[in-house]
Amino acid sequence: MNAVTAIDTGGNHAPAPDALCGIATASATQVEIAALGVVDAAFAVEWDALASDAAEPDVFAERWFAEASRHLAPPAVRLLRVRRSGQLIGLMPIVPATRYGRIPLRHVENWAHYHRFLGAPLLRRGHEVAAWTAILSALDADRDAGTLLHISGLVEHGPVHRALVEAAQALGRPCDTVHRIERAMLATDLSPDAYYAATVRKKKRKELGRLRSRLLEQGVVETRRLTSADSLPQWIDAFLALERAGWKGAAGSALACTPETAAYFRDVVTGAHRAGKLDMIRIDLDGAAIAMLVNLLAPPGAFSFKTAFDERLSRFSPGVLLQIDNLQLLARGDISWMDSCAVENHPMINSLWGERRAIIRVSIPLAGARRRALFTAARALEQGAATLRAMRAPRPVPTVESDA
Repeated sequence: MNAVTAIDTGGNHAPAPDALCGIATASATQVEIAALGVVDAAFAVEWDALASDAAEPDVFAERWFAEASRHLAPPAVRLLRVRRSGQLIGLMPIVPATRYGRIPLRHVENWAHYHRFLGAPLLRRGHEVAAWTAILSALDADRDAGTLLHISGLVEHGPVHRALVEAAQALGRPCDTVHRIERAMLATDLSPDAYYAATVRKKKRKELGRLRSRLLEQGVVETRRLTSADSLPQWIDAFLALERAGWKGAAGSALACTPETAAYFRDVVTGAHRAGKLDMIRIDLDGAAIAMLVNLLAPPGAFSFKTAFDERLSRFSPGVLLQIDNLQLLARGDISWMDSCAVENHPMINSLWGERRAIIRVSIPLAGARRRALFTAARALEQGAATLRAMRAPRPVPTVESDA
C-alpha cells in the first residue's frame, strides 16, 4: 500500500484494497490509514503534541511505546489517524480479525499485545466524540471491515469510553461491554507513609517490617532509584537477567527469552527515558539487584509496567518490600495515582493498594442490516456462554480476616 491512504469527507471513492477504513462523514474530518512503520520527524511532533493534550493519560498509546511495539507487531497492523481541520485528533492501531472469541466472524479490533496494558486510542481532549464518530463512520463505509469493531483495554467510564458510548448512540447503535475486570490501583492525596498506614493492615505491616529486618541481616541493603548518574543499559541488563533467572525464564515467558521481546523492552525503557517518562527503582543486596520495578509516567498518573525479583530470596519478599518503597513516588508531587497493570485479584498488590480500576472490552456493530443481524447473533452466543460459565463456577466461601 502507499505510506498513507487518506479517506476524505464526501465522495464515493473506494478505499485502498488493504485499507480497513472508509469514508468519514463528519464535516472537515479525515481518516488516514498507514502502516505501523518508522515515524518521520514531522509526524513524531504531531504524535507527541497529541499525547500532551490527550483526553486520558496513557503511556501505551504514546509514540515511543508504539515505536518499540513494532518488534511485536504482525504485518496486518495499521494505524488509523484522525484529523479535524488538519489537526491530529486521534490515533489507533487496528488489525483485521476472523474470529470473535470462538465464533467465526470477520471484524476489526484495536491492536494490543501481551505487554500493552491499555488499548484505548489516543484522543485529543475536547475532540473525543468527533474522533470516534469518524472512526466508526470510516469503518461503516469499508465492506472489508466485517461486522463490528471490538475494543479491548478501555478504562471503564473514562473520557475515551464515555465518548465512544456517546458516538455510538448518536449513530443509533449499541456499545456493549462484553468483558470486565478490576485490577489494583493506587489513587490518593495522602503522603506515602500515611497511605501505607491507612491501606495495609497492622498485622501485615508488622510482618513486612520483620522481613525487612531479616533482609538487612544478610548484608548491605540499599533501595535506589535510577538517576542521571546511573547507566541505563546496565539497569536494563540487570532487569532482564533478574526476570529470566526466575519462573518466567523457566517457562520461556521472560522478556529475555526471545530477541523480539528483549528488543521491545530495551526500546520501551530507552524511549520512556528519552521522553522523561521513566522511573526505575531497585533493592540491592551487597551491590546486586534482588528486586526491580519499571514505572512509566504520565502525570498525574503512573503505570507499574514490569517487575522482577530474586526468587532465591523469596523468604524475605523483596518484591513486596520494593512495592512499599515505591510508594515514595507519591512524594514527587506530580503523581496522584498508579495503575498496577496487574491481573485481576493479584494477591500481593491487592493487599498493598486499596483502590481498583475497571478495564473493559466493548463491541460496536458497524452500519448495515446484515452486520447488525450478525452482531446480534454473536452477542447472543457470547451472553449464553457467559451465563453457562457463571452457572458452572464454584461459589466462593466467605472468609473473615483478623487484624489482631
